[in-house]
Amino acid sequence: MALIGALLLACAGMAGLCLGLERHYKQLMQRLPSPVLRRGLRVLGWGMLAASFAVSVLGWGWAMGPVAWFGLISLAGLGVVFLLPYTTR
Repeated sequence: MALIGALLLACAGMAGLCLGLERHYKQLMQRLPSPVLRRGLRVLGWGMLAASFAVSVLGWGWAMGPVAWFGLISLAGLGVVFLLPYTTR
């Protein structure tokens, strides 16, 4: 259960960081984001990644949790990169 929760939080965090950049937000939404929205998305993305780290450490302990977390954020980043081109226009 920790694996699924940490992976979903990592995906949400990576998507938040991605959408926190003006270029990627404009590609997805066809408009420019406000500076407050960009900052909020970045903060939310970092918060989700921190929550994913916490879930990984709680699920696997301090010995394997950070290692699993790095693997999960790599997998989540790859998933975000592959799914963004398939969004509806």
